Amino acid sequence: MLIDLDFAAVLSEWPLILRGLAWTLALTVVGTVLGLLTGIACAWARTGGPAWLRAIVATYVEAIRNTPFIVQLFFLFFGLPAAGIRISPEVASVLAMVINLGAYSAEIVRAGIEATPKGLIEAGVSLALSRAQLFVHVVLPPALKKVWPAIVSQAVIVMLGSSVCSQVSMPELSYAANLIQSRTFRAFEAFLVATALYLGLAVALRGVLGWIGPRFLFGR
Repeated sequence: MLIDLDFAAVLSEWPLILRGLAWTLALTVVGTVLGLLTGIACAWARTGGPAWLRAIVATYVEAIRNTPFIVQLFFLFFGLPAAGIRISPEVASVLAMVINLGAYSAEIVRAGIEATPKGLIEAGVSLALSRAQLFVHVVLPPALKKVWPAIVSQAVIVMLGSSVCSQVSMPELSYAANLIQSRTFRAFEAFLVATALYLGLAVALRGVLGWIGPRFLFGR
């Protein structure tokens, strides 16, 4: 049985596809940057913070890592209004991605920090560096260098996970694909195009982060 493919009907909806692609890119950029910063802050708290802060961060990390991303998203978008806090689909999607990546990257960065040679730390202390200077200039760069591939992989996973944000009417790529197939009745072609775009985004994100890391974060 031959399948009668009609990509023209799908590609004629290119403004919708581009809009969805733009939203996915925006979610990815904001979620990755803020999520990584959150993860670094949490990793510092778990390795060098006071006991009460370590307990809070450990609870946050375990809660997020042991619950599905879509449940976290639904809690923010549908659960918070019950407490009188209403947020838009865009804000809920960004927050969910930041919170999720922050928890996972916290453990990844913490592993890198704990693998930092003690000699580097002792050298920094001998130079009378403050705790902040010691962490930013001595501990963090080699830690990130060790775990950067894992962070990149986690960022890609979160980017791909943004597809479920369509469940709260976030107009990203999967939302656009679903809307196009409902208009054209070309589900196979619509989601094949979306699949190709997600694949391209994943490859591009790996390439960009692989280029940014050694040039701006931890040196060659």
